[in-house]
Amino acid sequence: MSELKDILYKVTINTVVGDTSVAVNAIQFDSRKIELNDVFVAIRGTLADGHGYIDKAIKQGALVIVCETLPTSLVNGITYIQVDNSNKALAIMASNYYDSPSGNLKLVGVTGTNGKTTVTTLLYQLFKNAGYKVGLLSTVKILVDDLEYKATHTTPDPIAINSYLKMMNEAGVEFCFMEVSSHGIHQSRTEGLRFAGGVFTNLSHDHLDYHNTFAEYRDVKKAFFDGLHKDAFALVNTDDKNGLVMLQNTSAKKYSYALKGYADFKAQILENEFSGLLLNVNGSEVWTRLIGNFNAYNILAIYAVAELLGLEKVEVLRLISDLQSVSGRFQYMVSKDKITAIIDYAHTPDALKNVLETINSIRTKNESLITVVGCGGDRDKTKRPKMGHIASELSTKVVFTSDNPRSESPEAILEEIESGVQSQNFRKTLTIVDRKQAIKTACQLAQPNDIILIAGKGHETYQEIKGERFDFDDYKIVEGFLKQLQK
Repeated sequence: MSELKDILYKVTINTVVGDTSVAVNAIQFDSRKIELNDVFVAIRGTLADGHGYIDKAIKQGALVIVCETLPTSLVNGITYIQVDNSNKALAIMASNYYDSPSGNLKLVGVTGTNGKTTVTTLLYQLFKNAGYKVGLLSTVKILVDDLEYKATHTTPDPIAINSYLKMMNEAGVEFCFMEVSSHGIHQSRTEGLRFAGGVFTNLSHDHLDYHNTFAEYRDVKKAFFDGLHKDAFALVNTDDKNGLVMLQNTSAKKYSYALKGYADFKAQILENEFSGLLLNVNGSEVWTRLIGNFNAYNILAIYAVAELLGLEKVEVLRLISDLQSVSGRFQYMVSKDKITAIIDYAHTPDALKNVLETINSIRTKNESLITVVGCGGDRDKTKRPKMGHIASELSTKVVFTSDNPRSESPEAILEEIESGVQSQNFRKTLTIVDRKQAIKTACQLAQPNDIILIAGKGHETYQEIKGERFDFDDYKIVEGFLKQLQK
């Protein structure tokens, strides 16, 4: 049990009705989880407004209600806390409830359109290999040193974040690397956390179904850096024109990384092959198993963070050469017939372009590049024609198919993708709604030495259709078809 007034520390409060000295059990923002003496925080969500569930929460035992608008009739014995922003209040309260766990380790947040999962996961791997106890909060999984938990969002809710950070404190974790999404920033999920550093990877077209304009999307990312304290570091990719925007109002110590322009941390690609990259990083050569220009940026960011957190340069270079690729991020296999299949999470126009350009820069052009790609339903529709154009322009052959159609018609999504294909590329394209059949067709079309790229789902092991999740693993499916064809 905790005292309410302690949990409310640093929360901006407009009105208090009742007693703040009461002892409370837990904080909840889902009325279905309320138990006796809990605090219920009414959140205005995209699908439902928590203010409509206040009565239900009280009936289930809530002792305290935190809300933006007070109910017209107040219940005796219940404490009401009126705030301007329930999301922000929830995040600060969650941090207080778990004894401000982010301040007891070095927490680094990574934000940007692409690269968040790769950078955070590889930083976890690098610091673990260096002998530290490490935490990870990512799209793929959550790790409390060696203990793994399933991830449900890129940036979890504030109660979950602080709960995991508290577990990390108890496990003696020294460093934690966290993906920070634009949704998470906008919904104040990271409010109240103390970051030792922030990293900006890049910004391109995504999430415009949620953020109305690109400028709004950019400014939400910027807000994360605006909130860093003066002892933290802000590390940005200045080859992206938005990198310097992130630094405009931050109090943190400013650092840059780049492959093209001048920067504090600089890299040059010396060799780029399917077996890996040879880089010159700040004057020293390092070999990595990761592939492609975009991974050169990721490796450079990792190098910079490790050095800024106090690791020795020579040790960092050694550790980078041992890093393993991240599940579903340019993960590839080669069949006995010398067909290369690549699985990648690329689900934005920029990410797809990066992956296809990387493959094209490595291949000899004597072999075909067959791409299997779709777009998710109930997400940003404006990127669909762009994905169709990029895939058909940069591939020898394209099979358009379903991704996670969710509540939308797969056929309607595919029509929008196809609308971006220019007339000279029509003959390159096929459309097969069933993703498994699409992958099978790509395997049947492939000849020895050809390359198949299966894009969009990466590490996901399911397909979401009409509210149901079905088992679906791109890697296992293409592996099975390639083995069948070898018989």
